[in-house]
Amino acid sequence: MPFRKFVQGYKDFYKNYFQSDSNVYDELVRRGQSPETLVIACSDSRADPALITGSQPGDLFVVRNVAAIVPPYRHDTTHHGTSAAIEFAVKALKVKHIVVLGHSMCGGIMALANREMASQEYEFITQWMDIAAPARDAVEAELGDASPPIKQRALEQAVILVSLNNLMTFPWIASKVRAGELQIHGWYFDLKSGQIFRYKEKTQSFEKLAATLIGQSGESAAAKQDDGECCC
Repeated sequence: MPFRKFVQGYKDFYKNYFQSDSNVYDELVRRGQSPETLVIACSDSRADPALITGSQPGDLFVVRNVAAIVPPYRHDTTHHGTSAAIEFAVKALKVKHIVVLGHSMCGGIMALANREMASQEYEFITQWMDIAAPARDAVEAELGDASPPIKQRALEQAVILVSLNNLMTFPWIASKVRAGELQIHGWYFDLKSGQIFRYKEKTQSFEKLAATLIGQSGESAAAKQDDGECCC
């Protein structure tokens, strides 16, 4: 994308959000942000959570890193960027939902699957991806003889589950989940089909989000079932 397109994009943004009759930012500046959802997503340029969900400014608090990984809770003197953002979302913004949004064709997951090769090229990625090593070991044990595409998809989804489990190691997240004040969700975005798959604890599988939330008649299934079911 030519850089000049960014400049034109900014001009369009300014016109639509600051010069229009409905100035979205006027309200956000006066009252501050109050998003109800934290999304932990991958840095991949093809998996923008705001674009995928049709969100407007102020709707989402977003953390993006390689492979949408949540590290386990550690209270020490090292630097924890992702954990700091999660803490602010939960403690200060008091979000009601946390969504871990993984996706297909993830380069970080490829580095996890081929650690030895990746470690020869990258300085930081392999160590970061080691957080999700239990997912790699589990997939290898269960699908060791499967084809690379099948193992890749399985690993991408397994890493989401590692992040969901790691979220529950944060004591102030676990307590809110137990109290019913916070729900956590695992979503998987398929780049080829555009489908989002949602992890269901009851079936321990990823199911199409549309099939989960929308009934055959097109009516929202929220009245028929608890579509806010926590996955952990």
